[in-house]
Amino acid sequence: MAGTNQPRTTGTKRKRGKTIVNLVLGVICLLWLIPTLGLLISSFRPASDILHTGWWNVFPHLEWTNAETIQLSKDIDLREPIEVNGQTFNDDELKAGVLSDDQRLIWENRRARTLNVQEQGWEFKPALTLENYKNVLSGKEYKLKLADGSESIQKGTGLSQAFWNTLTIAVPATVIPVLIASFAAYAFAWLRFPGRKTLFVVIIAMLVIPLQVALIPVLKDYTALGLNGSYLGIWLAHTAFGLPLVTYFMYNFISQLPKDLFESAFIDGASHFTIFSRLILPLSVPALASIGIFQFLWVWNDYLVSLIFIGNQPSVQVMSMKIADLVGSRGNDWHLLTSAAFISMLMPLTIFFLLQKYFVRGLMGGSVKG
Repeated sequence: MAGTNQPRTTGTKRKRGKTIVNLVLGVICLLWLIPTLGLLISSFRPASDILHTGWWNVFPHLEWTNAETIQLSKDIDLREPIEVNGQTFNDDELKAGVLSDDQRLIWENRRARTLNVQEQGWEFKPALTLENYKNVLSGKEYKLKLADGSESIQKGTGLSQAFWNTLTIAVPATVIPVLIASFAAYAFAWLRFPGRKTLFVVIIAMLVIPLQVALIPVLKDYTALGLNGSYLGIWLAHTAFGLPLVTYFMYNFISQLPKDLFESAFIDGASHFTIFSRLILPLSVPALASIGIFQFLWVWNDYLVSLIFIGNQPSVQVMSMKIADLVGSRGNDWHLLTSAAFISMLMPLTIFFLLQKYFVRGLMGGSVKG
C-alpha cells in the first residue's frame, strides 16, 4: 500500500508545483501587461485628459458630476464655520469635499465663493483621438508670434526619418556581429590552433568591461580615420560591442552539435567553409534567431552609442534621440511620448513574433547534452 500511495503523492505534488508556477507566471505577465495597456490607451487620449485623469477613466467608472452651484454671500467669513442648507462646515472640509445625503459639497471657486453640489453616477466617455499619432508621425504644428505681431505656423519633424535611420543602423549592426560571431564560435568549438583557449578567454573577459570605458578612445580613433558621423562607423561600433556576448552564446550552441556530423563531412571531402555554410548555419537557426533578437533590441533602443558615433543632427537622428526631443525644450509636449513609445515598440515586437518559434529553442541550445 505504501508503494501504491507514493506515486500518487508525487503526482499530486507535481500538479501543485505546476499550478504555483503557472500562477506566478500569470501574475508576472499581468504586471507587464497592465503598464503596456495603460501606455496604449494613453497614446489615444487627448493631451488635456492625459494631464488631468488616469488612463483607467476610459472604462465605465463612478464619477462626481455637478448637480447644483451655490453662491455664498460676500459677507460670510470663510475662516469661521460656514452654514450651507442648514448644515455647518468649515473651510478645510469644503476643500476636501463633504458627503451629505448621497451628495458631495465641495468648493468650485473659493475666491468667487461658489460651491458645487455633486452627485455620483456611472460615466463612460472614452474620448479617443489619433491626434497624438498624427503629431508624432508627421510633426506638430507650432504657432510663432513674429516681431511685427503676426503669427507664423511652423511644422516640426516627425518620426519617419528617425525610423529609417534606426532601421538602417539596426539591420547591419545585427547581421554583421551575428555572422562574424558564428564563424568565431565554429572555430573555437571545432578547430584546433595555437592560442585557441587563451583567445577565447580574452573575448569572454570583454563581457565584464563596460562599453562606456571604450567610448572616448574609440571616438579619437574614429576622428583620426574620418569614420565619426558615418553609418560605417556606427556599424563597426555596435559590432565590436556586441561580439563578445554573441560569440559566447553561439559557442554554447555550436559546441554541442554532434561530432559525427563533422566527421562524416570531412570523410566526404567537405571544407570548413562548406561545413559551416551547409551544416552549421541551417542547424543554428534557433540560436541565430534568439541572439539576433537580443542584438536587434539592443541596437534599436540604443541612445548613447548612436549619440557618440553618429551625432544628434536631425538628418541622422535615431528613434531614441527623436523621442527624447519630442517633449520640447520645456517639457510641454511630454504626452506625445505615449504614442511615440508605442510606435518605437512596433518593429521589435514584429521581429520577436516572427522569430518566436525559434526563441525558446535557441535559448536552450547547449544547455542539455544529447
